[in-house]
Amino acid sequence: MPASSAASCLAEPPGVRAADAGAGVRAAAARAVYAVRTLGRSLADVRGDPQALADRDRALAQELTYGTLRLLPRLDTVANQLLRRPLKTDDRDVEALILVGLYQLTVTRVPPHAAVAASVEAVRRLRKPWAAPLVNALLRRFLRERERLLAQAEESAEGRWLFPSWLLTRLQEDWPDDWQAIVAASNAKPPMTLRVNPMRSSTSEYLARLTLSGESGHPAPFTEAGITLERPLPTAKVPGFAEGAVSVQDAGAQLAADILDAHPGERVLDACAAPGGKTAHILERAGNRLDLTAVDKDPARLKRVRENLRRLGLTARTVQGDAASPSGEWASLRYHRILLDVPCTATGVIRRHPDIKLLRRETDVPALVEIQARMLDSVWPLLAPGGCLLYGTCSLLPEENELQIQSFLARQRDAAACVLDLPWGTARRVGRQTLPQEGGMDGFYYAKLGKAA
Repeated sequence: MPASSAASCLAEPPGVRAADAGAGVRAAAARAVYAVRTLGRSLADVRGDPQALADRDRALAQELTYGTLRLLPRLDTVANQLLRRPLKTDDRDVEALILVGLYQLTVTRVPPHAAVAASVEAVRRLRKPWAAPLVNALLRRFLRERERLLAQAEESAEGRWLFPSWLLTRLQEDWPDDWQAIVAASNAKPPMTLRVNPMRSSTSEYLARLTLSGESGHPAPFTEAGITLERPLPTAKVPGFAEGAVSVQDAGAQLAADILDAHPGERVLDACAAPGGKTAHILERAGNRLDLTAVDKDPARLKRVRENLRRLGLTARTVQGDAASPSGEWASLRYHRILLDVPCTATGVIRRHPDIKLLRRETDVPALVEIQARMLDSVWPLLAPGGCLLYGTCSLLPEENELQIQSFLARQRDAAACVLDLPWGTARRVGRQTLPQEGGMDGFYYAKLGKAA
């Protein structure tokens, strides 16, 4: 459509005054998608940006951001068909706004005229008023040709499965019987699961408290203290969150403390502790009666560990340090139990972090595998004879999981794998793996290693 025609369509779009209220939300979502897609920032960093949005608007902006990134391979294909040629690098934020608009028109129940009008008005919030006719024309054209454009976008494997081709191929090779279920679960919205602090309440007591507050939930399978909410809530509205009665933690992540099973009086090391969910859970299970050291390399993330411990009323020693190169007082001690939750591709938690599909590259895998091996070799000497180390990832790739542990066992003659005969997950050659959606959990791998007495 020529620019002049597009401009005449936009002269006074229906609902433009109402659209102005939602323009800030669309602009915020577009900026977040732009930050991930073009600048390579993680969603966790983007969510930390200050936003002058009301709570309900912030929730909608998050829905538009996460939803757009989940559908990005398909939406990108549609946008490319509509644009015919890419926008300039300086205008990739406008492209991000188009993607957000397409997501609304594809998935949400926002009335089409409202979605278009709000998206067009958001262009001005991005300080790109020249693009208003373009956004209006493209979104209206999509409405006219929706079926054809979406069908064409789904002709490619990436457009159909919404996964990068390298990762899709890996899942097909590593999980031939499960890859379709993994992909479907990874593209779905995750549940919100809480971990009840047993020092403050029991799960049954907290479920009753939920009911009194007008909310509801059910026990998370395979966990000791997990409750899955029937509908997600902002943490500020979760009953008892501020006072430390509960924490937000995926059911699969809650398995770590249960497997480690630290007992009161033991010396424990959480070697990659941030943001502190597993640290806190280990302490809660032992009634806060552990000599626990929480180590993390990132001082900003270590601050979050301290904040979580303070909210929950728990005590631990927090130290900035590198598990790949232990040094200082904490590295001179010997621990009865060690949790080593290593950096990984995070391919098991994509449903919570859809930016992983965009940011992670196949070339990242060897470097991460090397870091994991170095951490294993460096932390193992800190384990006391007769102690145990729990190795964990949120990855689905064997080289980060059972193959990594097999290599470690071949190097360390005083290490032995403990059999995890448990009712959840899939037994691997070494360790155990959960897949996304199984029991409501994300994808995690755990291997428990014992040191000869």
